[in-house]
Amino acid sequence: QLALDERPAGCLQHHRAHPVAAYGTVTEETTVLVDARNVLRSQWPNVPEDELVGRASRWAERHGRRVVLVFDGTAPGGVLGERALDTRTTLVGSGRESADDWLIREAPRFPGAWLVTSDRALRAAAGRGAGRLVGGGSFLRELDD
Repeated sequence: QLALDERPAGCLQHHRAHPVAAYGTVTEETTVLVDARNVLRSQWPNVPEDELVGRASRWAERHGRRVVLVFDGTAPGGVLGERALDTRTTLVGSGRESADDWLIREAPRFPGAWLVTSDRALRAAAGRGAGRLVGGGSFLRELDD
């Protein structure tokens, strides 16, 4: 099971508004919004949830990115809502809302963010302001760089 810190739900909003208070430094890092279940299913056999979270977290650290992994329902570790795993990785469990709906609603709050999904409808709805659109399989391959 993942060891999650105890930041309250809504930490992403807090980080955007108060980056110094949230993590101690102000940076202009790229945020990567990930349709997690879409990425999990982009290869066979499917990638386990915890493996995706670990690989994405290590990748974010290596490349100076912030990654937001959005899961339909509950995220690994029983997360509902937003919870920071570390200073670069946030898990979102969308609860009753779909991950797609969460991403469509929240993506405009991350101008220039990358959007990771192979879902064409989601790309059309949430990708307008994206700095980069990345397919799920491509993202998995990129995690190993």
